[in-house]
Amino acid sequence: MNTFTGAKPVESGTGVSAATSGGALVPAGLVGGGISLIVVVGLIHLINSPEDLEEGSYTGLLYLADFLGALAAAVGIYRGKRWGWALGLLVAGGAFAGYVISRTVGLPGLPVETEWLEPLGVLSLIVEALFVGVYLAIFVRPAKETRIVGAGSSTPTPDVQQGGRS
Repeated sequence: MNTFTGAKPVESGTGVSAATSGGALVPAGLVGGGISLIVVVGLIHLINSPEDLEEGSYTGLLYLADFLGALAAAVGIYRGKRWGWALGLLVAGGAFAGYVISRTVGLPGLPVETEWLEPLGVLSLIVEALFVGVYLAIFVRPAKETRIVGAGSSTPTPDVQQGGRS
């Protein structure tokens, strides 16, 4: 059992992979990368939250919610749950969209932000985009590349549908 992902390791042509709760094989490097990226997204927003909370802006609460959502997503990803990845996509994608909206049309009740190249903001955009890229690399693949691990097997079996046997 892989202590990092909680899943049985599976040897494949590219190295050790971990199975998600849906049975799809995910390379352990992508799992670790996804966890690292979503935690960094949360930490960036935690760093930004005190300043906005002092101003009395609701964006400080949104930053805290982003941090807590990122931690929950990291736990879900660590446990091999698909909801962890989905929550991470919501957190990273929502934060990315919020950054762009706050600098174009503005958030409700707040003036439009004028600083597009704030260093922590740019770092946040990069990390969020990387997380979305990892998500897409894992869950948006051609069907022929997806392998399902049988319930009693530790090796991938091609052309086996989830819940079925060959």
